[in-house]
Amino acid sequence: MATPDAVPAPLGLLAELTHRCPLGCPYCSNPLALDRDHEIDAATWARVFREAAALGVLQVHLSGGEPAARRDLPDIVKASRDAGLYSNLITSAVGLTPQTLAALADAGLDHVQISIQDCDEASADHIAGYRGALARKRAIAGEVVQLGLPLTINMVVHRANIGRIEPMVELALSLSASRVEIAHVQYYGWAMKNRAMLMPSRAQVDEAVRQVELLRTRHHGRIVIDAVVPDYFARFPKPCVGGWGRRSINVTPAGKVLPCHAAEVIPGLEFWNVGEHSLSEIWRNSPAFNAFRGEAWMQEPCRSCARREQDFGGCRCQAFLVAGDARATDPVCHLSPRHAVVEQLAAVREDVAYAYRRT
Repeated sequence: MATPDAVPAPLGLLAELTHRCPLGCPYCSNPLALDRDHEIDAATWARVFREAAALGVLQVHLSGGEPAARRDLPDIVKASRDAGLYSNLITSAVGLTPQTLAALADAGLDHVQISIQDCDEASADHIAGYRGALARKRAIAGEVVQLGLPLTINMVVHRANIGRIEPMVELALSLSASRVEIAHVQYYGWAMKNRAMLMPSRAQVDEAVRQVELLRTRHHGRIVIDAVVPDYFARFPKPCVGGWGRRSINVTPAGKVLPCHAAEVIPGLEFWNVGEHSLSEIWRNSPAFNAFRGEAWMQEPCRSCARREQDFGGCRCQAFLVAGDARATDPVCHLSPRHAVVEQLAAVREDVAYAYRRT
């Protein structure tokens, strides 16, 4: 376990303002047990932002659910600006009006990230479980650009749309986005229910990787394209948000503080709340953050692996969900003794109706 003095300063804060959302995306990454009864107020968020800035955080990602479901969103944005944080609004754009967006710009919002489900309207609306979703996203993207705010388009990729990466990037270009993020579905939360319906094939993933490299070359200087290989088809695991408790803090709508978005799936972890502890105290001393810092918790082959300071054993949540042990090597790693389980799961594909997430 790392000592408090050895813990690096965090860089980012994911502020989950609400779990309310108008969409029903089958890959929703929010926990199965949503925060429904309590959302911390704008004044508490303002304190959290001040404490985050003092701790070393540089940027705050305002997320949900759909953050526009909160009527006090402009006050929350202003609080992040007053704390000196760079603010990024992560939104579905459904439920976000031009008037609210203008108020957010006036409050000091720095950046907007809009998620799209597909470039084909019928497919996009079907995936989102919301008729007219893509049209509303296009309209709000236009308003973002009109206000002079930088725009990122986030494309959540899975079997239904992985063959349309090129036209989705073209859509992002047509919307004047400066960056596109190709985010393959992560199988946590609600996405676990739909894994067999969402899982692409190895051939689809290989072709997608090839397409991304071609598009990066073709559009160099016009748009930044960020993408990673989906976990189940990777050779090595990714470091969990830069390493568990090393770079990122996640605060839930009810004020629980997590080392990563999905950490609540791991049983036995104790999560402290901003209503009872300062963010600095939580970052340095909370049991959940210290649970997988350092190397003492690692099992073989991680403990003696030369990559242990690069990927930190991979994702703890994935280790628990797939291998049943949060201390195990992430099973997506080809060196994991449980890697065969991942290969078996990646081969399971079904074409049945989505189980939509309704909040």
